[in-house]
Amino acid sequence: MTSYTDKGPKPEGGRFLSFDHVTFWVGNAKQAASYYCTRLGFEPFMYRGLETGSRNVASHVVKQNKIIYVFQSMLEPDKPADMASHLTKHGDGVKDVAFEVEDLDAIVKIAKERGAKVVKDIWEESDEQGTVRMASVQTYGDTTHTLIDRSKYTGPFLPNYRPAQTNDPLVTLLPSTGLLHIDHIVGNQPDLGMNDTVHWYEKNLMFHRFWSVDDKQLSTEFSALRSIVVTNFEETIKMPINEPAPGKRKSQIQEYVDYYGGAGVQHIAMRTNNIIESISNLRARGQQFLEIPATYYRTLRENLKNAKIKVTEDLDVLQKLHILVDYDDEGYLLQIFTKNMQDRPTLFLEVIQRHNHQGFGAGNFKSLFEAIEADQAERGNL
Repeated sequence: MTSYTDKGPKPEGGRFLSFDHVTFWVGNAKQAASYYCTRLGFEPFMYRGLETGSRNVASHVVKQNKIIYVFQSMLEPDKPADMASHLTKHGDGVKDVAFEVEDLDAIVKIAKERGAKVVKDIWEESDEQGTVRMASVQTYGDTTHTLIDRSKYTGPFLPNYRPAQTNDPLVTLLPSTGLLHIDHIVGNQPDLGMNDTVHWYEKNLMFHRFWSVDDKQLSTEFSALRSIVVTNFEETIKMPINEPAPGKRKSQIQEYVDYYGGAGVQHIAMRTNNIIESISNLRARGQQFLEIPATYYRTLRENLKNAKIKVTEDLDVLQKLHILVDYDDEGYLLQIFTKNMQDRPTLFLEVIQRHNHQGFGAGNFKSLFEAIEADQAERGNL
């Protein structure tokens, strides 16, 4: 892997603060939101639909600590047309990754000057709690980024949403999962699409390269990938960009591109401070994860004997829960990946805990590939 220390010039104006929320376009927003609450420990947060005056789209918003997911569905056949075509082509998936920003005008001005496609220029939405200013730009595939300035808004989410009904007894009966905030969001590209996408972030949003690996470093017998992580100047938003590399069989990146119909968000990584407790409780809720072979943990135990760092968690428990470990001389991370979150083999989720380690699990990619390939073989897609 390669780490990058050159941030490039500091943007003259504007600042990216953090991930704000992620919007999914799905066939049934009510059920998707309920699934994330039941299986993943989110809680109903906000709602917008027919009852609030939204005639075309229903929006169910769920929240867990700083993670906010918005599930949206059409209310009429084939309206809105762009949502209808998106669902037909991609199935359920991420439409928009929103960032909270400061000085929206400066960011949009720079993006326009550098040739970014502005899907919707700066607009305002208001209610009795103030005004939110927003703009949307096109990134890879059909995915967009909404840039949000909340500096003049005191409400809990966005204008014209109302609090969701929270009388579901499962919210209090099931164990808390302790997911804190979004760590990173990964975008898959078709073969040879990665560099152009990375350049788009560097040019239009003034992000810089943070970390990368190539197919010489990461491959199995059947598949390989290349990945470059881009981030904002303050390094509070991490966006890994992947592409497949040629292999003997269809790689899991290519499988995603084929079933999604092009580039899109492959997975969302969510941070926890106690992954053992989080995964134990997620499993108790019925969430399914990839299974890691026992050989991985035998090799890990041998390698850790000579490592400069010490993993404080019980390796027997990590193995039982199928949690992966990656490390260097300074620290380590723990991570695990869900099975696909819908019938199409496209979007999945990650849970990650960091111990002074800012990588993305390069040491685990081979084992992760092999676990995904086992699932691919079962689907008949390897």
